[in-house]
Amino acid sequence: MGEGPQVSFGALDTVWVQVTGTLCNIACRHCFVSAGPKSTSIAVMSRGEVEAALDEAVELGARDAYYTGGEPFMHPEIRALVDLALERMPLTVLTNALLIDDDLAGWIGDRFARSRYSFDIRVSLDGATADLNDRVRGRGVYDRVVEALRRLARAGVTPVVTVVEHEDSLKSARARTEFAEFLRALGFQRPRIKFLPLLRIGREERRTRGYLERERLGPEPIAPEIEESLICSTSRTVTARGVWTCPILVEVPEARLGDSLRQAGHEISLNWRACHTCVAEGLRCAT
Repeated sequence: MGEGPQVSFGALDTVWVQVTGTLCNIACRHCFVSAGPKSTSIAVMSRGEVEAALDEAVELGARDAYYTGGEPFMHPEIRALVDLALERMPLTVLTNALLIDDDLAGWIGDRFARSRYSFDIRVSLDGATADLNDRVRGRGVYDRVVEALRRLARAGVTPVVTVVEHEDSLKSARARTEFAEFLRALGFQRPRIKFLPLLRIGREERRTRGYLERERLGPEPIAPEIEESLICSTSRTVTARGVWTCPILVEVPEARLGDSLRQAGHEISLNWRACHTCVAEGLRCAT
């Protein structure tokens, strides 16, 4: 870790809440936080902890929240947690969709249509074919996610489908066009897709490689328009172990900023290898 450029923190726009810690129902080979069924590096948050984080975020002027993990729908009180957030601000839940059965899809559709604030779902699917997706997410995952997407479409919900560029073939304009066509065939008239560059930390370091020496930010300031677009300039991540700079770095002890969002409201240095991806490749976790 070197000395990276400084990023100022003006105001809290977004709060990320890692409701299930690193507990997940699958163990993706490219997962940047090494989440999985047996992962306990970050604990599941209690309902009280989540509510306290939301209340503090509201007091500080946050405009929206993201629930992440692990897999948020593994939380035993996830429906109550969703309602807690939607009483206060817009909410997005990041999910692998494996637990979205007909009942849950219908409940999501109801909240999607009736909530005072906007409710969004972001579904991970790393390829428009089983071969491409399952080589990183596990055998049989593709078919189950596709069925969950069809359920959401029938419930009137159009999720954002996120695609990690774990293969070069996913970086082309053709891949984006084909993915949109694939989602239309599942019932989404206006597909919403977000392609994400690969983060070379966590399990990805073992699958392919970690960051090279040249893939490191120096101390030179970054362009203002890039700084303003970084997640760490307007958001913080709350976990059962405190508040961190961003959801990518929750397993890095040095990225812990304190026990509360108030304590975490200050400038940081982009000292970590993963910061190179955000700055150089334009990784934007939100929107």
